Amino acid sequence: MKTLTVVKIGGNVIDNPKALESFVDDFSRLPSPKILVHGGGKLATRLCERLDIPVQMIEGRRVTDKETLDVATMVYAGLVNKKLVAKLQQRGCNAIGLSGADLCLLPAVKRSSVPVDYGYVGDIITDNVNTGALSSLLDMGAVPVFCALSYDGNGTLLNSNADGVASALAVAMSARQAVDLVYCFELPGVMRDISDSESWIPEINENSYARLREEGIVQKGMIPKIDNAFAALRQGVRCVVIKSSADIAAKRGTIIRIH
Repeated sequence: MKTLTVVKIGGNVIDNPKALESFVDDFSRLPSPKILVHGGGKLATRLCERLDIPVQMIEGRRVTDKETLDVATMVYAGLVNKKLVAKLQQRGCNAIGLSGADLCLLPAVKRSSVPVDYGYVGDIITDNVNTGALSSLLDMGAVPVFCALSYDGNGTLLNSNADGVASALAVAMSARQAVDLVYCFELPGVMRDISDSESWIPEINENSYARLREEGIVQKGMIPKIDNAFAALRQGVRCVVIKSSADIAAKRGTIIRIH
């Protein structure tokens, strides 16, 4: 069985029309089977600000009240998702836009309010991901495009971290086939100095990760990304790489390893 590639694309690339077009070109040329997971946090933040809805982030994770959930649904499942699907279809890539509620693909539980109340934020139940339905879509030649909304099973969508969605999908599908997980964003990899394009870190393991956090080199949104990478590797994903969206096939990037 062919290796499945799960690719997550960040909001900064979505915000940059030129970078997005380049990414979509590259992703459409990747061999199938493949899955795309996208963020869109910048757009959601801007819309919240226009609507005078307070924006609160804690270590790269969005606090989601009812109004913010409505905005996230409009932006993630609507505007961003369908634009990506249209761009992929234009390039002959038979994409289908999905949320966690569709086919109950991404069941989740509302995160506990202790120690931090994140509101309507969902933690995906990886063991309950509907891998049967997802495999059927892949077998049909479809390319699933997931937004970062999961589903509580009781009629409520939940906002989930897009990195976590990609990790959960990769882990769940690794029980059926080999899976590679690729986090794509606007930089060449995890950087020691974001102003120096050559300062990317080729490899991070758990020991070096602890040091990088202590030094403040890894912070904010990169923390959940790397946490999810380690979790995926511990649960059967073959390979995790953090790299630039400018060239998915590039060898340059940060490989995440357990040891």
